[in-house]
Amino acid sequence: MDRHRKDADIPPLVAHIFPTFAVGGAQVRFAAVANHFGRAFRHIVVALDGNTGCRERLRPDLDIRFPAVAAPKGAMLANAWRFRSLLREWQPDTLVTCNWGAIEFALANLLPVTRHMHVVDGFGPEERAAQIPRRVWLRRIALGRTPVVVPSRNLMRIAIEIWKLPRDLVRYVPNGVDIDRFAPLGTARDGLTIGTIAALREEKNIARLLRAFALLARTTPARLVVVGDGPERPALTALAAELGIAERVEFAGHQADTPDFYHRFDVFALASDTEQMPLSVTEAMACGLPVVSTDVGDVRSMVAEANAPLVTPLDAAALARAMQALAGDPGLRDRLGAANREKACRDFNQAAMFATYGALWRGPADRP
Repeated sequence: MDRHRKDADIPPLVAHIFPTFAVGGAQVRFAAVANHFGRAFRHIVVALDGNTGCRERLRPDLDIRFPAVAAPKGAMLANAWRFRSLLREWQPDTLVTCNWGAIEFALANLLPVTRHMHVVDGFGPEERAAQIPRRVWLRRIALGRTPVVVPSRNLMRIAIEIWKLPRDLVRYVPNGVDIDRFAPLGTARDGLTIGTIAALREEKNIARLLRAFALLARTTPARLVVVGDGPERPALTALAAELGIAERVEFAGHQADTPDFYHRFDVFALASDTEQMPLSVTEAMACGLPVVSTDVGDVRSMVAEANAPLVTPLDAAALARAMQALAGDPGLRDRLGAANREKACRDFNQAAMFATYGALWRGPADRP
């Protein structure tokens, strides 16, 4: 019998620690897995910045609570000690920490209070070019004896070769997508629409996409739709006006239901400086869209082989050339979209993701 549950009929309690619970890839994935299992698990979700915007993605009947937990900057040891007291109070069956921002909770469980797993989805712009040595050492200390889940081959390499984590503890689990929900509609559209779905943060570099689109717009009638919100929005709106493309760019803001927007697009574009396995690319592929992207993370290997030449250097002119290659060739767009859809169905169906996360949350059946 599990030491945390006197009654075997009570579902396992999983504590999930996020730097933020704003809408993003890690948060959307958690919502999908939690919704799939429903009341088979109980959940505690901590958003260390207090932002719980992704609650809108969760089923209303889930057994889930969102305690407020403060995490003062520059107080790592004090935070870890306090978080250890919280873990003793909550008595979760499993602790799930997400990304560097939750490392203090991982340190809190260094002398185990409970079973622990850590999920790494990527890095902020401060580690875009290279890993910060102090963080490497802390990851090595905090994660050296716990399962670490990564959604990209690039992250798997970093965890094993740079962080020096045991190879048998690092699990590659690609993000899955609801293939049916993001199925192509096949409806006819007027004109050419290029679209992106992203948080409007610095590392997403929507400014690069605007500059690339401005180059395309010199010769090609097209529209750009930017779905998402964030701190960069005022500057991006001003940049679109400065580039003379404001009338051809739609800033759609945050949208809880994104399939309808993918269905408006003819081409999906990603201009980020740093990604690992962007969920938006997987969703675009499932919708049968060709993808134009900067060469970040696993994107080149994610898309169909025929789409790979449209994965470009981190340069607006290169991104514009890739968009131009698709702009005047509907047949090519259809062929690449179909190939991407086929690959998404084969490699990124969410059933495998559900099974793996469910097993990790539940833990060994014979645990004393």
